[in-house]
Amino acid sequence: MAGWGEYAAAWAVFLLTHAVPARPALKARLVAALGRWGYGIGYSAVSVAALAWLIGAAGRAPHVALWPWAPWQMHLTQGAMALACLIAALGIGAPNPFSFGGAGNDRFDPARPGIVGLTRHPVLAALGLWAAGHIAPNGDLAHVLMFGGFAGFALLGMGLIDRRKRREMGPDWHRLRPARTLRGAGNPWRWLAAGALWWALALLHPVIIGPMVI
Repeated sequence: MAGWGEYAAAWAVFLLTHAVPARPALKARLVAALGRWGYGIGYSAVSVAALAWLIGAAGRAPHVALWPWAPWQMHLTQGAMALACLIAALGIGAPNPFSFGGAGNDRFDPARPGIVGLTRHPVLAALGLWAAGHIAPNGDLAHVLMFGGFAGFALLGMGLIDRRKRREMGPDWHRLRPARTLRGAGNPWRWLAAGALWWALALLHPVIIGPMVI
């Protein structure tokens, strides 16, 4: 199987794997069978494999050019990736009762929300920036559909999580709504981690993906 058939199959598997967390009954059965750690490790491995297949299938799909490549497109992608790395570094593991990827949510201070003052869903925001930033330098149909789909997936996820969290949190949703400020995002280690992540991804890009980005 090759060409558009493989690409369609890869998309179907990718969407199917990401439908599991949205079905509480199925997820509960998997957790009961595998344990919480087993489910987490297994689901992560399957998700990464599905993503790798989809990216590979996009590269093997028939090339249908939509626009030509230009040097400025790489600068756009690098800027989007720098912002995505910063948002991810500031958000992952920080208190955030509104989304996933947070920790110590009982310590969340709405007056000093950190990156949550900019976006309630920093992980999804970083994913969306990564995807949107890769559209410009990949102007063929398969990659535009893939990266555009990832960006749309991130935006859709934000809305779905907002609705679910609003139901679960009740009055706390309004009580804990963060101020529009980045106070609390000044941890220098997280800013350094953002720079290290950007540099590591840039160095690994030609090894894993192919094109040189620096």
